[in-house]
Amino acid sequence: MSSLLLGILWGVAGVLVIAGGAVIGVWWERKVAGHIQLRYGPQQIGPAGSLQMLADVPKLLFKEDIVPSGADRPLFKWAPLMAFAPVAAAMAVIPFAAGWAPFDTSVGVLFFLAVPSLEVVAILVAAWAQRNSYAAIGGLRAASQMIAYEVPRTLAVAPLVLLAGSLRPTEVVAAWRWWWLPLLAIAFVVYLIASIAEMNRGPFDLPEAESELVAGYFADYSGMRWAIFMMAEYGAVITASLFAAATFLGAGWPFSGALGVVALVVKTSVLVTIVMWTKWTLPRVRQDQLLRFCWVVLVPATLVQLAIVGVVLPWM
Repeated sequence: MSSLLLGILWGVAGVLVIAGGAVIGVWWERKVAGHIQLRYGPQQIGPAGSLQMLADVPKLLFKEDIVPSGADRPLFKWAPLMAFAPVAAAMAVIPFAAGWAPFDTSVGVLFFLAVPSLEVVAILVAAWAQRNSYAAIGGLRAASQMIAYEVPRTLAVAPLVLLAGSLRPTEVVAAWRWWWLPLLAIAFVVYLIASIAEMNRGPFDLPEAESELVAGYFADYSGMRWAIFMMAEYGAVITASLFAAATFLGAGWPFSGALGVVALVVKTSVLVTIVMWTKWTLPRVRQDQLLRFCWVVLVPATLVQLAIVGVVLPWM
């Protein structure tokens, strides 16, 4: 099979995984939010409202695709796909089973950290193409936030690479030991917080800020183009949680084989729930608080973590 055809097949598989994850994720987030707010959440369509998205998807498909009269039409139409593609690509390097990843490259960790950052360009393009002040402000907020939080996120993953001695995710998983859990606790917490900020989710959802910007950088999007932005967001949540479960939490540990894959899915589900719980529990922070927290708290914390790992490495 040619590399091009294999790439297309894995691309389609990634889209299907993210689309399915988004359908389940939307339902689960509604349930999590309902529990926090002392209400039921979806409950009318299917058992516990589990088929609610089967009703929502046709509604999105048949909604009118509105393009503002003053918008840059080509950029406006292509921006959602530009935002979705990096998320789908990043999933390819995650080790789903021991010794196996769809795209097992020697620089997989770097690939995972670098490729999703291209979403910043897509968000800026979407914000500019709408010719909308709210969208423009949301796009600028997103750019400053995502670029800033890439620093602590990358520094949080660096101790993993040092301990494993490799940038290949499958080798990181193979080298993982249980005592990495307490040793890398700081890095894990920083990675999780920075990932939430990278995904523009609450309490760091300033680029969308419904009460201020009416959805921000996708304010004028409707129908399936709006849905693609949502799939990119939920895809980012799943991808970031999968990577953390595989590298920080030992993938399938303490099991192997099929049970190991089940363990990875359970760990990922717990992390996804934590991300959702955080959004519906904590109030939105201000822009200055968000950036100060990044540079004054998270970056120094990762440097402390690197120092700790540097002390431990000679004894390994």
